[in-house]
Amino acid sequence: MKIPTEGKLVRVFIGEADRWRGRPLYEAIVEEARQRGLAGATVWKGSMGFGAHSRLHTSHILRLSQDLPVVIEIVDAADKVEAFLPVLDEMVKEGLVTLERAEVRLYRAQGRS
Repeated sequence: MKIPTEGKLVRVFIGEADRWRGRPLYEAIVEEARQRGLAGATVWKGSMGFGAHSRLHTSHILRLSQDLPVVIEIVDAADKVEAFLPVLDEMVKEGLVTLERAEVRLYRAQGRS
């Protein structure tokens, strides 16, 4: 797959307890991005954070949270990312979605034998 040099990066900030149709939201977003042919997605699980409600979520042993922060990053051509934004708008009921330019320097996979 070839990605143009000028791409877009979308970041989705949610909680690990967020759900979409009974499944973890982060899994549903990544699988939906894959089904729609986006170049790739990565899920990052945070150890501490807060959002719009200013409620602290942490993995600290004395304040163990069941809803740690999760960030999903997706990079692809601008048109493909823009087409995916309405899907995110439907899926993300509470959270933050950001969009920025991304300069793609390298995107390759080893050939299959």
